[in-house]
Amino acid sequence: MVSEAFPATISSPMVSFLREPKRYTLEEYLQREEKSQNKHEFIDGQIIRKPMAKGPHNIISVNITTALSNAVENLPLNYVIFSSDQKVYLPSLDESVYPDALAICERPIYWDKDKLLLINPILVVEVLSKSTQSYDRGGKFDKYKTLPTFKEYVLIRQDKCYAEVWFREKPGLWHETIVTDLESQLPLQSIGVSLSMERLYRNVGF
Repeated sequence: MVSEAFPATISSPMVSFLREPKRYTLEEYLQREEKSQNKHEFIDGQIIRKPMAKGPHNIISVNITTALSNAVENLPLNYVIFSSDQKVYLPSLDESVYPDALAICERPIYWDKDKLLLINPILVVEVLSKSTQSYDRGGKFDKYKTLPTFKEYVLIRQDKCYAEVWFREKPGLWHETIVTDLESQLPLQSIGVSLSMERLYRNVGF
């Protein structure tokens, strides 16, 4: 016998109704991000707050941005280096993310007239943390692969001397190089330079 207090379609008073997460448009995300004191990524229509970065993470990010800027200064081609404040837009996914550092060749190309959403990185760098390393190695890497200009991906650990470099040799084929020696060089084939691992970890204690 079905209780009159509950419709026949409900088997238990413990049934809960889950609401779908609110979805935003890209324009709404940009409006909210402009006013926010924190960084957020725009993923699947949702606005996702980025975790707070620790000191070593920030030091490495600045070190690699500085090292890249110095390394490309006298190259035949013009490369522009961006820090962790630059949004990268993924047109095929309608998503926006923040790398820790990136490089473009010749001139930046933006999706929007306000020049907020960059779409032509050739090199992307992410500094790994416990909360983001699975995403950086998997889902975020796959997102970057949707960009035709994207050729090289660098993952750097902040708790030990360790870097992964993924270089696209041809469509669908990525070659991995791992560097763990503080006295070694980090090879970046996409822009034709190598960076000192010791310089990247300067002022970072393990």
